Amino acid sequence: MSGAAEGSVRAVRTYLRSHGRAPATVLDRYVSLFALAMLLAVLGQPLSTMLGGLAGPVDPARAGAGVALIALALAGFLAAARAAGPVLLPAADASWLLLSPLNRRRLLARGGRALLVIAVVAGVLLGLGALAVLGAPDQLVWRLLGALVLGVSVSVAGMALAVLAQGSPSWQVWVTAATVALLVLAVVAVSGQARTVLAAAASVPLPSLAAAASGAVVVSGLLVRQAWASLSRIPTRTLLGSSTRAGHVATAAVSLDPGALTWIAEDNHWRARTLTSRRWPSLPAPLALAWQDWRRLARRPGRLAGVFGAVALPAVLAQAGAAPAVVGVMVLAGAMVAAAMGVSGTRRDGDNPALARLIGVGRRPALAARALLPVVLSGTWATLALAGLGALAAFGAVAPISGMPSAGVPAGALGAGWWLFGLLVAPALAAGALRMAERSPVDHSMPVIDTPGGSIPTGPVIWAATGVDLAVLGCLPALAALLSPPSAVGGLLMAQAVSGVLVLAGYVWRGRRKRAT
Repeated sequence: MSGAAEGSVRAVRTYLRSHGRAPATVLDRYVSLFALAMLLAVLGQPLSTMLGGLAGPVDPARAGAGVALIALALAGFLAAARAAGPVLLPAADASWLLLSPLNRRRLLARGGRALLVIAVVAGVLLGLGALAVLGAPDQLVWRLLGALVLGVSVSVAGMALAVLAQGSPSWQVWVTAATVALLVLAVVAVSGQARTVLAAAASVPLPSLAAAASGAVVVSGLLVRQAWASLSRIPTRTLLGSSTRAGHVATAAVSLDPGALTWIAEDNHWRARTLTSRRWPSLPAPLALAWQDWRRLARRPGRLAGVFGAVALPAVLAQAGAAPAVVGVMVLAGAMVAAAMGVSGTRRDGDNPALARLIGVGRRPALAARALLPVVLSGTWATLALAGLGALAAFGAVAPISGMPSAGVPAGALGAGWWLFGLLVAPALAAGALRMAERSPVDHSMPVIDTPGGSIPTGPVIWAATGVDLAVLGCLPALAALLSPPSAVGGLLMAQAVSGVLVLAGYVWRGRRKRAT
């Protein structure tokens, strides 16, 4: 029966390929191989230089933060794989072949192989990151090979766990436990409690490294075998749901409209929930209109906790030795993401201006009322992030802001007043988030600019820069202070207070002339 089912799946695939696009010719394969060879030739020298720079020990103070970042990246990989499915089919196959009597495991084999390739690529990056964090005091080639084997084994095992969780609720507990363990490892590593363990892991003997790599390969192989056997037991409803999400993502990617993805995720979240009705508070008309954003945010405490749990990332990056530009951009980008969580009402008004007019609240008062929540969110996030950096600098864990000794700022200066930048950048970031919420879909009719590096479509570029440009304009004093920390920040604080308020007030005032169509 299995051989006949496998033959049936192969026959169906062959029939579909014969009625689809033309098969790849020898010239197509030659072009693909030539492009791969050229890519290897271009990346060969930089890659070899980078690998050669991994030799030697690493500062133990920065190793903990690096391990924390790797643990967070692996936890994000597991969460993304679990959210994506991860096993899925194209829309046509999910509509027709999935409901047919074909062998389920053979039908999903192609998607399983694609997941394996994705896991291997992620594992290679994970292994390189681990070696860069821990260093290679000797035998660079063998330690590099061991790190790559361990990274690939861990990522493949994580993907197999996600596949098993898709087919069985009991395996979802293991995925959750693995994610929680990685988060705990990140906290322990960044706190400095595991320096002795990390130092021992960096200089582990080669026989022990080979034994650990062999054990990881065996465990990942067993999990992959279990995942392959579970393909036939994945419920049809689960496969249809993941395939539908993949189809939406593919449609948004082809049309280059990333804004559609957030609407899809938002609608899917609220469609599956029954909400209780509560009395609307007695507030003035603009504030009552903006109250829905506060209620929507309160009904998703998990997402709110996740965003504010990321306030430690700038401090972790600084402890890992990141450049001042990276830490400063991370502070403002994280606060911008927090502000974007509270602008869904503005986005609804922009997509349906007729309904916004029926409410009877003017556009300018509505914008002013809706700006309060993103101001609070972004200000709180940035203040906490800068306070964390200040605490690390005060205890001597990192140099102020940059994590580099060349900053040249006394350790106490950061904690004295730098956290005020978090409050003062909030109006500008809120204005940027509101502008992002009101932007139109990508205009693909705009011209394409030819550059020495290739053609650049201006439509997606302008779409991506809309909102970010306003936030950067309003945060110029803070950016100047974060990128080049001065000894006294009083003048820059005053400049940031004025620029932030002016940007938000100007955007709200401009809302009176915006065409509502």
